[in-house]
Amino acid sequence: MDKEKDLEVKEALPDYDRLYTVEEYYKVRENVRAELYEGILIVLESPSARHQGIVREIMGPLWLFLKGKPCDVFASFGVKPFNDEATIFEPDIIVVCDKSKIGKNSCFGAPDFIVEILSPSTKRMDKTLKYNKFQKAGVIEYWIIDPEQNILEANRLVNDKYILTIYDETNKAPVSVLDGFEIDLAEVFAE
Repeated sequence: MDKEKDLEVKEALPDYDRLYTVEEYYKVRENVRAELYEGILIVLESPSARHQGIVREIMGPLWLFLKGKPCDVFASFGVKPFNDEATIFEPDIIVVCDKSKIGKNSCFGAPDFIVEILSPSTKRMDKTLKYNKFQKAGVIEYWIIDPEQNILEANRLVNDKYILTIYDETNKAPVSVLDGFEIDLAEVFAE
């Protein structure tokens, strides 16, 4: 067995054999961690312990801040940005302030705020495919967190285009859609 080959980073595995419907995706998702991009099923690897720790460090303060407010926060909840296509992503964290968008298994339409924590298998998809879809759908704020570099790329929608601000572990990052809320990145990136 080739040890180097076993240690290679594998990207999320797309199933190009056929196109999947949204209904088929929901059935597959019961057994496999996956996303659907224009009918192509993309099987995802399980997140690492560090990845989950970062989710916890953001999710906890968000949940406490939003308690009793009109917005809801969800972890690993489906997002169907457009109703007319077979695309459903499963971001690490979303905040939805229009509760009419929340269905049983997914948010239908653009959440107000999305957080993705990069992993080797999803990095390219998070920074290109999802970035473009979320911008086009009108997601007001899209954070991409790189746990290897300890940086946050905060993309904020201005005139239908994302404007990028980069933060590191020395910063507190405000969430523009949640007035008065910020995340202390020193706590997020602490190991």
